[in-house]
Amino acid sequence: MKYDKFTIGQVFETKSFKLTKENMIKFAGEFDPLYMHLNEEKAMQSRYKGIIASGIHTIAITTKLWVETGIYGDDVIAGSGMKNIQFIKPVYPGDELYTIVKVMDKEAKKEEFGKITLLFSTYNHKEEKVFEGDLSVLIKR
Repeated sequence: MKYDKFTIGQVFETKSFKLTKENMIKFAGEFDPLYMHLNEEKAMQSRYKGIIASGIHTIAITTKLWVETGIYGDDVIAGSGMKNIQFIKPVYPGDELYTIVKVMDKEAKKEEFGKITLLFSTYNHKEEKVFEGDLSVLIKR
């Protein structure tokens, strides 16, 4: 979808993705090796009462779900920034995440591309918001 087709206030919803303890541990082992993501015994003694997904993993799933909608297609050029990142609730094994994406802003940059800012709000299967953040991307016109 090209820049000119996006409208401020437009909303999209992604499909969902179910997390497993195995994929959470694998991701954390490689990219965010903190105890609450890897060590079940220590995580049980923490405020979370079990292993939780890395926030970076939650962002990666959010991005995956959005890209898989196909809305960008080949028109996206590059991400240009992320702001207002909030990890609102922990994500546990078995949680099924989906994302609501809202177009917040548009800015024409050049004749061949513009910048859109999207608000990502990711929810679990209990309809609890677990993540929110703004992503800006450059996209062809």
